[in-house]
Order: sequence, then structure tokens, then C-alpha cells
Amino acid sequence: MIKTPQQEAVDAAITSRRSIRAFLDRPVDRLDVERILDVAARAPSGTNTQPWKVYVVTGQARQDLCAAIQAVNADPEQARQHTEEYAYYPREWVSPFVDRRRKVGWDLYSLLGLTRDNKAGMAAQHARNYEFFGAPVGLVFTIDRILEQGSWLDYGMFLQSIMVVARGRGLDTCPQAAFTQYHRVIAEQLQLPENEMVVCGMALGWADPEKIENSLVTEREPASKFARFFD
Repeated sequence: MIKTPQQEAVDAAITSRRSIRAFLDRPVDRLDVERILDVAARAPSGTNTQPWKVYVVTGQARQDLCAAIQAVNADPEQARQHTEEYAYYPREWVSPFVDRRRKVGWDLYSLLGLTRDNKAGMAAQHARNYEFFGAPVGLVFTIDRILEQGSWLDYGMFLQSIMVVARGRGLDTCPQAAFTQYHRVIAEQLQLPENEMVVCGMALGWADPEKIENSLVTEREPASKFARFFD
């Protein structure tokens, strides 16, 4: 089947999306960020509830947020006092999910030259989450606590839309569940109302093509492995 230019553009935006972990020191225009969010807000949501709320941090606000989280994260005693408000990952890992998780982790660490016994190096790499991997724009997403599981499904479509729209403009992203551990720090820094829960963070900017970690391309199962067709 010959693809139309529109099909090519959509497929390219989706398939070129990757979690970028090193960004250029190059600003992103605020109007571009606003437009990305405007377009992404066309994502579907049950009865048009639109459960998303976004806090965009740049400049000094971004630096202050990153510094506050990094200060807590760097102190093991303080870090242990901060836990996630919701379980992102399963409480019990089983195959094939744990196998995929381990593979992507070691694929990344191998690119960075980090071995299993280099715990400090791995911790330092993880801590880069809290500087948005150097991206000039940090996004923090929240949801009203009154909303239920269906709204979280809607939220995922909104997040995906942001990442795809960003790719259509040559920008890259990294969705970051790592921020959920420090939701209390985020709430204080961004003055979140009590009814809002942190969903995740996201880095947005221009990928640094020279950084080895950005060469990581994760594997995906083909449809023939996860889909069943009934005629």
C-alpha cells in the first residue's frame, strides 16, 4: 500500500518518538509550547472531561524546582521519607514485563559504560531525571484527586499526543514517572492546590545528537505477537 504524505507524516511522528535523555542548551519558544499543548488537548476524554492540568517550568522556575528535588534526592535519609502517591509499576514483577524492563535498563547502562557494580554511576544517571535531562522546558502534569481510573486512561492519550505533536515540530521529549516520588517537593515549589495529584513530569526540548544515550532505540513486539484477529 502506498502511503499518502499525511500518513507518512503521522507515522514518522509516532515511530520517531523516543525517550530522550540528553538535550541541547537551546531554548524552546513559549508560543511553540502553547501550540503543542493546544493541539494535544484535542486528545479524547470520557464525556469531554479533559482531566489534565499542566505546569510549564522554564528559566529560574525550572532551576528552583530541580534544585529543590535534587537536594532531597542527594540525601538518602531525606529521600526515604518521600514515596509515590500511586503505584505506577506492579508490586510483583513477572515475565514478560520484568524481562523487558531489565533489558531496556541494561541497554541504556551499557551505552553509558555503566556496569552492574557501578551503583553510584547508575544513581547519578537516574538523578538526571531531576534536571529534566538538561531540557530547557519541564512539564509537570497533575490530575484532580476526585477523578477515577478512566480519567487516567484519558490522561495517557493526552501525554502521547504531546509527544507526537512535539515530534512533528522537530522537538523531543522524555516522559518521567521519576518525579512522582517527590510530589510533596513539587507541590511546595509550584504551590499546587491540595486537590491535585502529580501524574508525572516530562522533559521537552531539542535532542543532543552527540550523546550516546540518545542512540537507544527500544524494541517493540509486532502486532502479530499481541493482537488476535477474528474474521
